[in-house]
Amino acid sequence: MSEKKQKKRRKKIAFALHAPQAETVLLAGDFNQWNPEKHVLKKSRNGAWETRLMLSPDTYEYKFVVDGKWQMDPVNPRICQNCFGTANNLLTVAE
Repeated sequence: MSEKKQKKRRKKIAFALHAPQAETVLLAGDFNQWNPEKHVLKKSRNGAWETRLMLSPDTYEYKFVVDGKWQMDPVNPRICQNCFGTANNLLTVAE
């Protein structure tokens, strides 16, 4: 198989969380081996924390880490159960 066929085209995906009182907001998911230190969100003037990632087409699980506490994405209703007895958000990046 050629290299072009194996490599799916990545897309820029925005993640945002409105948390004006937060000191830090991090993003963890299976796209970064659940390491929140890899993706630190930046705070905008309106209190929203934002980042953008380049992701290949697939379905990903993720959560935010707000001031050290794991938190669901309140604007994403797509969830799945995880091995800890809680839930993660789901994000599907289309081809």
